[in-house]
Amino acid sequence: MYSPHREESLNQKWKCLCKREISSFNGRRSICFTPSKDFAITSSSPPSISPRSPLRSTSTLSESMMEENLEQAESIITKWNPDTSSFAKFTSLFHESRREAKEFLKSINALQRAMHFFVSHHPFSEKLVRAQNLMQIAMKRLKKEFYQILSANRDYLDPEYVSARSSISRGSVRSSTSDHEDDAGSEDEIHVAGESISQVEQFSALAMCDLRSIAECMISSGYGKECVEIYKTMRKSIVDEALYKLGVERLSSSKIQKMDWEVLELKIKSWLNAVKIAVKSLFYGERIVCDHVLSASDSIRESCFSEITKEGAITLFGFPESVAKIHKGKSPEKMFRMLDLCELISELFPDIESIFSFESTSVIRSQALNSLINLIDAIGTMLLELESAINKDSSKSPIPGGGLHPLTRYVMNYLSRLTDYSRTLSDVVADWPLPEHVSLPQFYFESPNLNDNPSSLMIRLAWIILVLLCKLDRKAERYKDSALGYLFLTNNLQYVVKKVETSNLRYLLGEDWISKQEAKVKQYTASYERIGWSKVLSALSAITENPTATTISAEEAKDCFKNFNSAFEWTYRTQSCWVFKGRKLREEIKVSIAMKLMPRYRALYSKYRALLRTENDLGSIFRFTPDDLANHLSDLFYGTRASGSAYCSPAQSPRHCLRPTFPLRVKLF
Repeated sequence: MYSPHREESLNQKWKCLCKREISSFNGRRSICFTPSKDFAITSSSPPSISPRSPLRSTSTLSESMMEENLEQAESIITKWNPDTSSFAKFTSLFHESRREAKEFLKSINALQRAMHFFVSHHPFSEKLVRAQNLMQIAMKRLKKEFYQILSANRDYLDPEYVSARSSISRGSVRSSTSDHEDDAGSEDEIHVAGESISQVEQFSALAMCDLRSIAECMISSGYGKECVEIYKTMRKSIVDEALYKLGVERLSSSKIQKMDWEVLELKIKSWLNAVKIAVKSLFYGERIVCDHVLSASDSIRESCFSEITKEGAITLFGFPESVAKIHKGKSPEKMFRMLDLCELISELFPDIESIFSFESTSVIRSQALNSLINLIDAIGTMLLELESAINKDSSKSPIPGGGLHPLTRYVMNYLSRLTDYSRTLSDVVADWPLPEHVSLPQFYFESPNLNDNPSSLMIRLAWIILVLLCKLDRKAERYKDSALGYLFLTNNLQYVVKKVETSNLRYLLGEDWISKQEAKVKQYTASYERIGWSKVLSALSAITENPTATTISAEEAKDCFKNFNSAFEWTYRTQSCWVFKGRKLREEIKVSIAMKLMPRYRALYSKYRALLRTENDLGSIFRFTPDDLANHLSDLFYGTRASGSAYCSPAQSPRHCLRPTFPLRVKLF
């Protein structure tokens, strides 16, 4: 019997029940999902109940289909409910049966359509509550599956594997488990995915497809938050662990400042090894995984990738900036590590911009760029310090024997090594002007290939070499013997030319520069011969200005030969501790001196020995036979000495002098 009070009570119960379930459903869908207009649920009044109409209308065809969808979904979802089945609790759906996993996902899609229908047409139906309960069970199952798949595949991003793998374009990633038609079809799709998914992180193509399908399903069902939290937690731990294994650590500026350079250099080497793997494999691979798995939502994948990588990436790219700021303006020897850092960041920067292209990761790009800018600034300062150190070199003691100055060796080895970083250095000095009061000699730019437009790097290196040569000129003035000063310049300029010829400096300075410097070497050599052997050649000329003449007396001849003997002995004794660096140069000098001395002495020796053969003191007059003279010349210019002075004592026997030892490398700065 119809009763108004009973109708009102029934309406109130329906209202409370539906409000609770609909509120719960809407709350879930509001997370990472915006429902369409036809899916909006309002708190409209329950349908009126009259004594002449039944509570429910006859089901339409659509309603029958939705009810069928609900029944089918309930069958498979309850089967895999971990709360009611021990089998479902300890078994992975996607591992146990891929066909059933496909059906499970399809049932959720069908369940969603049914919920849409019931919300639109029967918002207070008990079927809507039933569907909502099934959806919660299904999402719990998918959440469990998502976690299990991520856990089982976490080792595929281990740096030991990713460092050996190549990568492919993220744009080619496609396909998902939801497209599978059957097991054979799944294998075909996995093959396609395996060709397109990056090999960087060794991530299973099958797992990638499963994760993407689950994520799409959870996000579209309003459970994106649960999916995202699992993903971020798991993947961030993988990235952080990989960076730790690569040796990346958070170092404050104060800690870096307190480190000995040897320790810091090891840290730099470790960073250089780590950053390429981190960018090319780890971050690149993580971007591919994130783009693929979370492709259902651009905002979600951006947010996840940013949170997963930001902390580690900023730590990684912040290290070079700290090193550059702390060691800016210090020893030029540290420049090479700065160049290593700068060169690698420059090389990787296009990849960094591509991988961290999201707006939310702009801070990572900025950090890498700041490190690059600070490194360039530090390198420029160190290059200026090198030039300043050359000018400030205060060593005053002449180099024994006129040999190679440590400054020459240091600077030229330094510059030849710098040319290995020509590309980076060109960027460093691109806009550098030379000091206003300085102009390079014209011959520095007369090479045909450089005359029109010499590079900034070429100008800067040529200028540093010129500064070195000017410094050597001033050091040559410290020798009391002018001949030894020219010999010193010969040795050092010859070394400069040799280092240019045998390094990339040759291509920067050009062949004409080398030819002109070699001509200067010959000028220095000629000046040495003229001054160093002037006494000997003058004594030889005094015997007779005309070797064919026989007008001088025997006494005059004796005096002239004694003067020659004295001049030669003094010159030999003095120059026996002088040195010409380089076998070729040394032999050329000996041949040149011998050509000026030996033919004339041999002729005069033969002529006057026959004339003075009756003299009692013949041995003291002709102390040197031509062969003796040749043997003495062959002993010269090895730099034998017994003391550290620039000259041999006349009392020393040159044959008993010790060979000098020069340090291979001297730290000047």
